[in-house]
Amino acid sequence: MGKKYKRILLKLSGEALLGKKQFGVDYHVLDQICQEILSVKKMGVEIIIVIGAGNIWRGAESGESGIDRVPSDYIGMLGTIMNSIALQAGLEKIKLESRVCSALDIPAVAEPYITRRALRHLQKKRIVICAAGTGNPFFTTDSAAALRALELNCDVLLKATNVDGVYDDDPEKNKKAKRYKKVSFDEVLERDLKVMDATAIAQCRDNVLPIVVFKLMEKGNLKKVVSGKDIGTRISN
Repeated sequence: MGKKYKRILLKLSGEALLGKKQFGVDYHVLDQICQEILSVKKMGVEIIIVIGAGNIWRGAESGESGIDRVPSDYIGMLGTIMNSIALQAGLEKIKLESRVCSALDIPAVAEPYITRRALRHLQKKRIVICAAGTGNPFFTTDSAAALRALELNCDVLLKATNVDGVYDDDPEKNKKAKRYKKVSFDEVLERDLKVMDATAIAQCRDNVLPIVVFKLMEKGNLKKVVSGKDIGTRISN
């Protein structure tokens, strides 16, 4: 299988790491994800990863706790650093060299995110894990994924989810919901299709960066997407 993309940004949700757990990291699932990443790395693809923190902290639900949005978002950023270090440890177990680059300064566990340094890691064949979102409250990890993908000149943003693409309605609630093979950025925004937040979609649209939404936990799916196989949903202009 040849590769369609030379450099990818893989966006993982924190929930992807939950597996059968209620909270935290299911190490069996983490190992599976690392194996998927390894299969793509063997193709010679350069990989940047942005991971959420939904397995540790749900900022959107913190309203119930009465916690203000700003500290809530910073707790989420710290959660992404925890997930990033867990992912790095999983990758190193299978001899994949990686670096965690954090938008928040925590030098004991991660180096600061500097675009040129991240590009140098890619040149040295390392996987770059971008942690702590954009480093700012009010921006999601989806927005961080779009920003890093553009800064690091990625060919595509791959959004790994629990469903096999973008649907015109919630497929869990509506059995007749139809999956799009291709959809435009404008349609995603106009129809408020819950793929990524509007800021991330608009960033990708304005800078002509395609997004592919696909199901992560199906063996070989990541490799198929990188090879240009027709799975998931492609969002482009």
